Amino acid sequence: MKVDQKGHTTTIKDTQGNVNSFLEKVTHEHNSFKSQNLILDITHDKEVTLKDIKLFSDLSKAHQKGKKSFVIVADGIDFNAVPTKLIVVPSLQEAHDIIEMEEIERDLGF
Repeated sequence: MKVDQKGHTTTIKDTQGNVNSFLEKVTHEHNSFKSQNLILDITHDKEVTLKDIKLFSDLSKAHQKGKKSFVIVADGIDFNAVPTKLIVVPSLQEAHDIIEMEEIERDLGF
């Protein structure tokens, strides 16, 4: 697990390629990240499935209650099949763009 913090956004990269253990670690450490926008980068795991991504639903919901963004970066999945409550994008740049848009929406009161 590699953590990179820039401004109001923290990017956590899975370096082991195991989604379940990564989810466990991030959930365990969530209190230290809850005041930041969060990007979870699981592109290292080439075997990730939509079922694996759905495991992040509870963590995403808890994080978004604090009025912060929660974005997952994954590769090789059907993005149209992802539940609407989860934000999943194919690249880090898109994750940063989503967070920027959500920050603007929060500032405007949407």
